[in-house]
Amino acid sequence: MKTSQIKLSKAHPELDLKHVARAIVRKGLQPIPPKTSIALRVDADVVEWFKSQGPGYQTRMNAVLRAFKEASI
Repeated sequence: MKTSQIKLSKAHPELDLKHVARAIVRKGLQPIPPKTSIALRVDADVVEWFKSQGPGYQTRMNAVLRAFKEASI
């Protein structure tokens, strides 16, 4: 279906991401806990490797640390 074929009305308004987020929260999903900012000394080659994988290198580093933590339990 093309965007021009979509008929908006009061019953079917344009998608609003705030409404989607509210619906998810109402379904009982837990919000993501806030992250803590720290200063961490990491070898330059390790940081460069994560950065070379593209945007979101800090998120990937966090995922690796989380996997290590969960594997250690």
